[in-house]
Amino acid sequence: MREHGLGDYTLELDIDCKDEAVYKMLQRGDSIGVFQVESRAQINMLPRLRPEKFYDLVVQVAIVRPGPIEGDMVHPYLRRRNKEEKVDYPSPAPQYPQDELVDVLGDTYGVPLFQEQAMKLAIVAAGFTPEEANGLRRAMATFRNVGTIDDFREKMVGGMVARGYQQEFAERCFKQIEGFGSYGFPESHAQSFARLVYVSSWIKHYHPAVFACGILNSQPMASTPRHSSYAMRGSMGSRCERSMSMRATGTTALNGSKTTH
Repeated sequence: MREHGLGDYTLELDIDCKDEAVYKMLQRGDSIGVFQVESRAQINMLPRLRPEKFYDLVVQVAIVRPGPIEGDMVHPYLRRRNKEEKVDYPSPAPQYPQDELVDVLGDTYGVPLFQEQAMKLAIVAAGFTPEEANGLRRAMATFRNVGTIDDFREKMVGGMVARGYQQEFAERCFKQIEGFGSYGFPESHAQSFARLVYVSSWIKHYHPAVFACGILNSQPMASTPRHSSYAMRGSMGSRCERSMSMRATGTTALNGSKTTH
């Protein structure tokens, strides 16, 4: 883009991530080639989640993962986000702060989607010490620890019941957290990925030829095979023709080097 007079940008491009046109493109599921949201599952989720702001992209990155899916977090989140289901924050016994779960789960409509939320939930609602919560984090950290998260069931469920939460609610919370043992995202990780999603989408929307050329110059790619890239060109229209010519003829690419076939 720099060498072709299309601007000199860094990852701080549109740092507020507020471009409505970019979100409308993603809401249509038009994300072939876009980092982290190009899989079939992510493309199918975009029109359902309909991201409108940056935090929605953070959720989008994190929600299509084995942890949230196996923990039955996806459908409750979507129903609550779409106002099809009431957002409910059960309260503990009267001697404890009655809105403590709002502080932990308010951003995700009462559904724990991130590892940090699970740790805070364990501390706030079940009386975990920071050290115990860190042990829970390690059990959730990677799929290599499948099986170890169940070691925390008694502590989690028993701690919540002791503080006045209903047994059924405590069990449901643990089931959701248990899903992280099959791989769930830390919010900090999802925030970083979401930034790249936005920047990639911005380039795709405003400079589709540049975007398509970059994808083709990066082949082979497991997530975006060559035939998908050509289909993407068709969906983005004639502005991509110059990029395709550059790739096909081996002329100078955007970085000034020769392309290869």
